[in-house]
Amino acid sequence: MKYLLQVDFPYEGPFKEEFTKSMTGLAQDIATEEGLIWKIWTENETEKEAGGVYVFDNLKDANRYLDKHTKRLESFGFSNIRAKVFEINEPLSSINNITF
Repeated sequence: MKYLLQVDFPYEGPFKEEFTKSMTGLAQDIATEEGLIWKIWTENETEKEAGGVYVFDNLKDANRYLDKHTKRLESFGFSNIRAKVFEINEPLSSINNITF
């Protein structure tokens, strides 16, 4: 069973290229998280939001990372962090070209 973690929060910027430059170190750190299969980084300059969508190979690591990441974001001064964990329906997802 795979698990999807969805996180977003209010974010004033920077966006686009500056976002990439400022977050590269964090992305490299996140890439080493136990149980992480992949992460998609999200940003919405119009709505002033950022976040990510993650896939983990187990629920324990998804929840552990959610706790760690929430604390990290709060230490950076972010609040109103929204997060959800979902089980992934792999048979249906495979019909839509998603493979794990």
